[in-house]
Amino acid sequence: MFFDQWDGLLRVVVVGTLAYVALIVLLRLTGKRTLSKMNAFDFVVTVALGSTLATVLLSSDVALAEGVTAFLLLVLLQWAVAWGSARSRRFRHLVKAEPRLLLHEGVMLDQALLAERVAPEEVMAAVRSSGHADLSKVTAVILETDGTFSVVSDGPPERRTALANVAGRPPP
Repeated sequence: MFFDQWDGLLRVVVVGTLAYVALIVLLRLTGKRTLSKMNAFDFVVTVALGSTLATVLLSSDVALAEGVTAFLLLVLLQWAVAWGSARSRRFRHLVKAEPRLLLHEGVMLDQALLAERVAPEEVMAAVRSSGHADLSKVTAVILETDGTFSVVSDGPPERRTALANVAGRPPP
């Protein structure tokens, strides 16, 4: 239960070190975007890489070569989705969500909250976290594509260019 044999521990150390080195090399070769949290696909890849590493470390049924192949597959698929998204508007709309306006000029947008399954209290918590005490002083709260909230509180309507790609945005 607490200890089986030295071979198992040695396998974890050797295979774990090699798998870790392989993962680092793959991540360095593919760039910073591979572990970003810009959208759901990025998040899934990050979690899947961690899960794969754990499986390679702890399961003697999975060979190091299989684990490295799984790393390579996940990284290449993520790279392909990012590459396609950067080059094709149609592909980008297929695989990525749009940011969504949840509060505008201090008013909660009930339909947007329901559609995104967000409680008003979560929006208020985001507003408080950004240092605001008065909802009427907040220009917008946006649910970003990675699930985080952005709180915007400045700028005249004609200068709010950061809100240009937000779904549900009223015209300037």
